[in-house]
Parts: sequence; structure tokens; C-alpha cells
Amino acid sequence: MRYLPKSPAEREQMLAEIGVSSINELFAIIPAEFRLMRDLDVPRQQAESEIIDYFRAAANKNGTGYASFLGAGAYRHYRPVIIDALVQRGEFLTSYTPYQAEITQGTLQAIFEFQTMIAELTGMDVANASMYDGSTGAAEAVLMAMRVTGRHKAEVARTVHPEYREVLGTYLNHRDLPVEEIGYDPSTGRVDKAALEAAVTDETACVLVQSPNFFGVVEDIPAVAAIAHAKGALLIVSIAEAVSLGVVRPPIEADIVSMEAQSFGVALSYGGPFCGVIAAKEQFLRQMPGRLVGQTVDSAGNRGFVLTLSTREQHIRREKATSNICTNQALVALMATIFLTVYGKEGIGELAEHNLAKAAYAAEALSAQSGTKLLFGSAPRFHEFVLQTGEAPALWQKRLLDEKIVGGVELSRWYPELGNATLWCATELNTREQIDAAAKVLAAGLVEA
Repeated sequence: MRYLPKSPAEREQMLAEIGVSSINELFAIIPAEFRLMRDLDVPRQQAESEIIDYFRAAANKNGTGYASFLGAGAYRHYRPVIIDALVQRGEFLTSYTPYQAEITQGTLQAIFEFQTMIAELTGMDVANASMYDGSTGAAEAVLMAMRVTGRHKAEVARTVHPEYREVLGTYLNHRDLPVEEIGYDPSTGRVDKAALEAAVTDETACVLVQSPNFFGVVEDIPAVAAIAHAKGALLIVSIAEAVSLGVVRPPIEADIVSMEAQSFGVALSYGGPFCGVIAAKEQFLRQMPGRLVGQTVDSAGNRGFVLTLSTREQHIRREKATSNICTNQALVALMATIFLTVYGKEGIGELAEHNLAKAAYAAEALSAQSGTKLLFGSAPRFHEFVLQTGEAPALWQKRLLDEKIVGGVELSRWYPELGNATLWCATELNTREQIDAAAKVLAAGLVEA
């Protein structure tokens, strides 16, 4: 009865209240040809223990015990167990948008702490209560820049995550807002500053770059900012890997920062939900999309928290709204808040250094094999790197899978000019043994070839 809440007696009572004698009489209004006149062809009922065994067996089909070197905007990091223990508390798990401050002080305070830590990490003055994810955050940041400047053209680095650029294209598709993509320096993997400087004009609303970019390379943010600001354009910096801020200098020259906070304790979960962020300089506060929680005092002088700014069309006149995003991912943002609180300032720095060291070791080990080449090696990078191989990635990826290793992401679908190039990522969850094993498989295949 656990899964069938209505007993036969209760069903008879309901039918009597309706005034019919049977289920067939209740459904008599539906033509016979549209009614199923046989039992459903479904397996027999199962006990709870059998159901658990069934789903465990199904999950095992995905493979267990694999080493993964995938990254490209979705990153594997250790999640402290305290995160799920706290976010599953009923006060957080079942709460909705905190409109009524008098009954949602806990949620409001958690969001306020999230905003504060994000602002400190990014070097911005203010951060919102989160967005859907990094891709929609980047698109919303571009629209925000267009509102601030009154201009309607964007310059976007081709080293911004390709899927972020696709989402931006969807946002702007029917708005008659031109977007121009700027290429990258083939030696460094950074945005081509000469091409960018030539492209930015007095009509440009913003320049959007990602750092670390899609190749894992850290962009020269001060130089890019100088190019954008010289023409009165705003600089937007997108950050797909939030952990990088533990060691990479925050983009303080930016006007707007868009970030994906998934790395801060949010599980990959087959692609979401993730946690996007927009942070900005204070003068742009009222053009930010989403919501902001503020700190105040009540009539008795006690500290309290309120929803200070909410700029979507549900709350204000539609023509004044900055966004139609309908949620701030509060529960997911809470995961990030707990993660940052657990690690603390020194812990985030140590975590970032660990990732940096793992990637440096992996890049050296993999590129040392004959027939492989590390691209963009002269530029600083975080925990991702691009490896070019003499043979097609599909060939050595199969050999890696046979050894329970998932190799890098093939780049030809987005950057065909790079040939047999793949994007590899190494985090604190990748061991030295896994890296050495991947290098051994690559080396063996190249010798056979």
C-alpha cells in the first residue's frame, strides 16, 4: 500500500460520492476505441529491497571505478558530506522564494553570505543571489552591459566556452543585437588582442572573455580591459571554473563577472542543476538580473535580512524588468555557501594549488609521449590543457576506456583547425597513478602505430 495510497474501500467510497457504481461507468464518456481494455503489460510488483537492487544494477551499467580527465565547464571535485546533510534539512529543502522576510531569515542569511563570499572572490562590489548556470549568466551579463551603455553590439572571444556562446546566440537571436567573435593567438591560446582592438568601436557595448578560457589558459585581463575601456565598452569576464579563484588573480578590472559556481560543492548530476552568478561594480547594481538579499535592522534594532532587489517582470512593470529568470537556485547556492565555509580562505587556496600541481604533472606526463604535443604551453593555465596527438582521438580513447580511463574532450567539433586536439582536465580527484596509467596507454598505442 506504500505506493498505492487508495485502498479498494476508499475507491468505492469515492465512486459513491461521485454517483457512479464502477470505474467503467466513470470512464463511459470516453469512446470505447480510446480505452485500454486489458491490463497494462508491466512487470510484477516488487519489494522495496528488490527495487533498490534493480536501480543499483542499472547504475552499474554506467560503469564504476573509472578515472576521468573530462572538464570543459563541468568539474569533478570532492564534496564534503556535510553539504547534503545540511541542504536536505526541511527548512532549506522545502522552502520557496524568500519573499516573506519574517519567516525565511535562515534562507535569506544563507543567500546574503553567498553573495558576500562571491563578491570577495571575484573582486567585485556586489553579487546577485545566483542564476541558472554559467551559460545563462554570461548571456544575461551581455544584455546587462547593453542596458548600461545603451549600445547594442558585443565582441565575444572565441575562447569562451562554445556552449556559452550558443546560449548567447539563442538569447540574441531575435533581438537584432550583433555579436562578433574574436579569434585567439595560435601560440598562446589567449584572445587575439590585436584583432580585438581593431574590432572594438564606439558602438561596442561590451567585450566578453573567459578566464581561465576554454583551453584552460588564463587571459591577460588588464590588457583586455584597457582595450574595452578605451572605447567606452564594458568588460565581462566569464569564469567557468570557480576553484581557479583560489590561485588566479581575480578579474578586478572587469565591470561584470559571470561565473559558474558548480565546482563549489555542486554535484555534476548529469549536467545540472548548476549555479550561475553575476557580480559587478556597484554603479551597475540596478541593472543586475535576478535578486539581491540585503542586511538591515528591525524596529528593535536587531540584525535581519530582506529581499532588497528583485528586478524581474513578476515584481515590477514588464518594460522595467532586467530579466525573466524565475529562480535564483537558492538550494544549489546554499551548497556553494557551505562548501566555501568549510574550506575557508586558506582551504580554497590549497585546493586550487593542488589542482594546479596535478594538471602540471599530467600535462608533462602526457605530452612527453612521442607523437603528442602540448598546445598553448607558453601561456599560464589552471587545471586544463590542450593535447594534440598524431592519431585520431577516437583510437586512443578506446584504448583508455579498456583500462577504465576516460580521456579528454575532443575539440574538433568546435575548433576543427586544431586537428587531433583534446582538452584534458586534472583535479584533486585524479591520482598520480591514474595520470601515469593514461600516459602509459598513450605511449603503448603510439609505439604500436
